[in-house]
Amino acid sequence: MGKLKLIIKREFLAKVKNKSFIILTILSPLLMVGLFSLIIFLNEKNSEEIRTVAFVDESHQLASIFDNSESTKYIDLTALGLDEARAKTKEFYYGLLYIPQNDSLVELSKGISFFSEDSPSLNLLSEIENKLEKKIRDLKIEQLHFDIDKIKATETNVVIVTENFSGEKSSKIGSLLRMAVGGGFGYLIFMFIIIYGTSVMRSVIEEKTSRIIEVIISSVKPFQLMLGKILGNALAGVLQFIIWAISAGLMLTAITYIFGIESASSGSAMAQMNPEIIQQVQETSTNDLQLVLQEIKNLPILTMFFSFIVYFLGGYLIYSSIYAAIGAAVDSETDTQQFMMPVLMPLIIAIYVGFSVIENPHGPIALGFSLFPLTSPIVMLMRIPFGVPWWQIITSMLLLIITFIVIVWFAAKIYRVGILMYGKKPSYKELYKWLKY
Repeated sequence: MGKLKLIIKREFLAKVKNKSFIILTILSPLLMVGLFSLIIFLNEKNSEEIRTVAFVDESHQLASIFDNSESTKYIDLTALGLDEARAKTKEFYYGLLYIPQNDSLVELSKGISFFSEDSPSLNLLSEIENKLEKKIRDLKIEQLHFDIDKIKATETNVVIVTENFSGEKSSKIGSLLRMAVGGGFGYLIFMFIIIYGTSVMRSVIEEKTSRIIEVIISSVKPFQLMLGKILGNALAGVLQFIIWAISAGLMLTAITYIFGIESASSGSAMAQMNPEIIQQVQETSTNDLQLVLQEIKNLPILTMFFSFIVYFLGGYLIYSSIYAAIGAAVDSETDTQQFMMPVLMPLIIAIYVGFSVIENPHGPIALGFSLFPLTSPIVMLMRIPFGVPWWQIITSMLLLIITFIVIVWFAAKIYRVGILMYGKKPSYKELYKWLKY
């Protein structure tokens, strides 16, 4: 046990003192926060841009719908005609909307054109299309001599609130929150396994090629060395993630409050609204916030936290053992390519299955992959926010622990033989023979 502690300490210190580790630990939160701030800044600048759109309405039926909005200003050039309007628009405006003369509303809706120098914004086209669709629909209703007001009074917005048999309610926001939390935890484990599993493999290859391993093996057992490398890199990774989470959270909070990103964007929009709309927006925001907070309370937070720790450690230990065995079996990182795809396939499948089973978190596919040990660390964590029976979680964890013990045993046998083998790239057949030694 004393030798194992020394190996863990050595691997941990070697990792955290590495220049690339220190630089990555410092720069990653800065880059993350900088990217987040840049996205917000660009979105604000993009929303501040006001596009001026001219229109020619030869039908004289649709001009009334073009009211100015926060991002779009409309200019009526119907009196100039199409040719003059095109020339003027090309010189002064963003684009020209042309509505031809046609007695048939069906044909009219198919003949509308938009002229612009560059490709128009999809959001702008959607905004104009929505305006035109509603107006043409009203005109069709008028032609049929129906009362538009009575028809509009029949329009109903249905919001379905889901509730389980124990009385717990949910909503679309709750479903989105569960998807985000589950996907975030699953993707975090995926990235941790890839980054630090590969780190274990490179560490083994480096010591093997430098022949330092021959000296180390004379003092400790191969299994102790492999386990020490795995745990040492795991501790370094956990430390790095904690630093990232704390520093990124502090910087995001500071940027939000110091520069007033939220208040600035909301204030500029509020200034253009009348008091009644402002009150409605504020009430809607308050209700949405209360709904989000309620949905957060409904999440199985303790179950998620405990499960995250178990699956985080279990998944990492399983795959890092495989990576360590691969590193011991080869002489260079180039030789690892033939072994990497079988290792990565379960992880890739877990990510794709995890995001797809979010639509049906209790189906047979979701259940199967959340019990299968090589995919359960990712898939089960994506399912847990939606509520998973305890027997499934316990079964999945037991299978994960059993698989970890089996894989570590096999990996140690490969590690023990491969760590002193040089000059030959082993095949799968030879690896099988090593398991029998």
